[in-house]
Amino acid sequence: QVQLVESGGGLVQAGGSLRLSCVASGTIWSINVMGWYRQAPGKQRELVATITRIGSTNYTDSVKGRFTISRDNAKTTVYLQMNSLKPEDTAVYYCAATRLGRNYWGQGTQVTVSS
Repeated sequence: QVQLVESGGGLVQAGGSLRLSCVASGTIWSINVMGWYRQAPGKQRELVATITRIGSTNYTDSVKGRFTISRDNAKTTVYLQMNSLKPEDTAVYYCAATRLGRNYWGQGTQVTVSS
């Protein structure tokens, strides 16, 4: 089992920044990919960014150039630096991990961007 705990969400004005953190614990060896997803009210959960165990990153088009995903050297914590936030970035942000073909999810952290 993999446990994921997110932190760092909150309320910020448009144009501001937030940094989300996700700490993985449990059976973390062989985690292939970690990433961030988000779900806005009335919308489906969508991919925001992912990072593989070798450091390759992927971003959804709407956040390219504004968000940066990274991880610590121990590969137990993943970060999402969010700059130039927009009201449309408002959502619950979920950390995810894929290990041996199984997906794990955190509880989510709320990000609210006011205009």
